[in-house]
Amino acid sequence: MESIYLVVIILFCLGLYTTLTNTNLIKIIIGINIMDSSLVLLLVVLGYKPEGTAPIIDQQYSIIVDPIPQALALTAIVIGASITALMLLLTIKLHRNYNTLDISEIRRLKG
Repeated sequence: MESIYLVVIILFCLGLYTTLTNTNLIKIIIGINIMDSSLVLLLVVLGYKPEGTAPIIDQQYSIIVDPIPQALALTAIVIGASITALMLLLTIKLHRNYNTLDISEIRRLKG
């Protein structure tokens, strides 16, 4: 179980590294999405119980899984998809205006 947490930490650090070290807007968006996915994975892992069941399926259960982390994970997925769509829209607008996806060049062309 601890190896899952290690995977979450590695994914988050990989996304953070990708976001901070690249100047291409598409790669920055990919890095942000990797970080978002690692946090969704963390929520799923927090809600997981071995041999647990949802309390709505049947009445004969001994271990109940808390549905709150799964609901938060679904909400995070929807919010992440919306934010990704907004970031891609802004990237398209920037590409149309400046004809580049390099963030350092866009900063230089701004003034």
